Amino acid sequence: MELHKLTDDLDVAGQIEPSDIPEIASKGIKTIICNRPDNESPGQPTFGEIDKIARANGIKTIYHPIRAANAISDADAEIFEKELAEAEKPVLAFCRSGTRSTFIWSLSQAGKIPAQQIALTAMRAGYDISPVYQRLEK
Repeated sequence: MELHKLTDDLDVAGQIEPSDIPEIASKGIKTIICNRPDNESPGQPTFGEIDKIARANGIKTIYHPIRAANAISDADAEIFEKELAEAEKPVLAFCRSGTRSTFIWSLSQAGKIPAQQIALTAMRAGYDISPVYQRLEK
């Protein structure tokens, strides 16, 4: 499991396993946002499994599944922004690879941070947001 820092309050990651949660807790993460739908691929842990172990380790959880990176709506981005604002920090958002979580964060920041700065932040974390870049400029 590798965490990629987007901001002081937000890391993103690919799929986490229930066995990763004690390590996540040791890194000080207070909230986990799951952006991956259950049953997306065989063998993937369910949100319920992640939630149970996270809560046992003192971590709050939020389930905000995104079906596909190219299907993130403006409403999804607004909800994510609110979830992030209200979450106990720091937060870890995850999906299959971290891309959807990075895209939804990027879209939630549109109009608040210059698009170029959002893209640079994502790039430093190892993610290419070019598929959503034009939406950031609107």
